[in-house]
Amino acid sequence: MAYSSRFGLTSYILWVSASAIARSDAGNSPGLPMVINTWGGPFTAATDAAYLSLLKPETSALDAVELGCATCEAEQCDGSVGFGGSPDENCETTLDAMIMDGTTMKAGAVAALRRIGDAVSVARAVLEHTTHTLLAGDQATDFAVSNGFVARNLTTGASAASCAQWRAARCQPNYRINVSPDPATSCGPYEPVAVDSGLLGRGRMEGHDTISLIALHASGAMAAGTSTNGASRKVPGRVGDGPITGSGSYVDGDVGGCGATGDGDVMMRFLPCYQAVENLRLGMSPTQAAEDAVRRMLRKYPDIQSGIVVVSNTGDHGGAGSGWTFTYAYRGGAMDESVVVSVPPLTGADVAADLRR
Repeated sequence: MAYSSRFGLTSYILWVSASAIARSDAGNSPGLPMVINTWGGPFTAATDAAYLSLLKPETSALDAVELGCATCEAEQCDGSVGFGGSPDENCETTLDAMIMDGTTMKAGAVAALRRIGDAVSVARAVLEHTTHTLLAGDQATDFAVSNGFVARNLTTGASAASCAQWRAARCQPNYRINVSPDPATSCGPYEPVAVDSGLLGRGRMEGHDTISLIALHASGAMAAGTSTNGASRKVPGRVGDGPITGSGSYVDGDVGGCGATGDGDVMMRFLPCYQAVENLRLGMSPTQAAEDAVRRMLRKYPDIQSGIVVVSNTGDHGGAGSGWTFTYAYRGGAMDESVVVSVPPLTGADVAADLRR
């Protein structure tokens, strides 16, 4: 979904031209503390909550990331985060989340988390109470319950109705390929067929937005995190890029951090946030680092929808995207409100022009 069709809000958000940001991202830091995250509109509730928390001396960068992502989980942002959104083929909402400490490089994550709405907080419990990085599925739910989280039904009336409408429309669109009956015209149950059978078609899918947020404490400490309910109509058990360290988000306090959103099934093959942070280490500006990560994906997948926001450890920031108009929000220093930056998409033609240079 394009940004313009999702967000009709808000009068208090300032809009900034991405081209202006791109030309001046070296030195565009608003000052610390600072919070920056994917998307504007309702996602600025996360920006503001995390930023305001950092004004309290007892709040750490990890605390701010958890609070910001949890705000989106509770408020559902645009429906792509938290309970009641993006039901799978079985009409169940499952959650993915991760959180990362930019000082220790430790991360905690949960994937395909069922019946627990506090995904980012469970991810932090993985970070703080295990030596693991990622727990998944029913076992992740068991871990959450054993750590005091309350299991509940994440389905809402709206998500149940949405799933019923999808089934009535012969389960279109869906993520199945090389199966019978033809997934372009039928619901399952499906059986596999030869990969050259021609049963490959599916339309552009819906619902793969994400809150990916980076926090910079006044001390310079950094943390990052991601929370999402994934792709609508996904095959049950599917895990996207959100809980994958280096894909959904990544942070190294010595350099900077990154948050990503988009077609997670493709993006996780490229670890774009790890790439972007390493680009910073190599001397690129935040915008250059983001654009390079997006171009690497565009070279192989010209139609990919992606969005990358990158911030240095001093607060300089930039972004890049493809397939849609990506936005990101930030607030830092003495700012009274969040600013939303609109980033025009890179295209396959941009990549081709780069290769000709």
